Amino acid sequence: MEESWDFEFLSRMVDSLVSFLSEFVDDWLANDMRVAVFKILFSWLVISLVAIHFAWKVYGNTVNDMYYRQGTGGQNGGTPDTAPHLSGCAAGDAKKTHRE
Repeated sequence: MEESWDFEFLSRMVDSLVSFLSEFVDDWLANDMRVAVFKILFSWLVISLVAIHFAWKVYGNTVNDMYYRQGTGGQNGGTPDTAPHLSGCAAGDAKKTHRE
């Protein structure tokens, strides 16, 4: 019983997708102003995405290196692991351990 419902749902989904695609193709082939605007905007989107992809291929490592600064700290070398003025314990204090 459940299999027929799944098949019916899948069949409806495929039918709606086919009808949408056929409508889209009919509109695409029409010489309508909104289709021309859609084609222009879609072409601009595709060209922009391709340009971003190639720019990332060329400059991606440079951008990545600028974002993740290498080094252990200091000027232009990133941040140190711990700040010297916030060491966590005073100079004369012994480290405390957990005792049960």
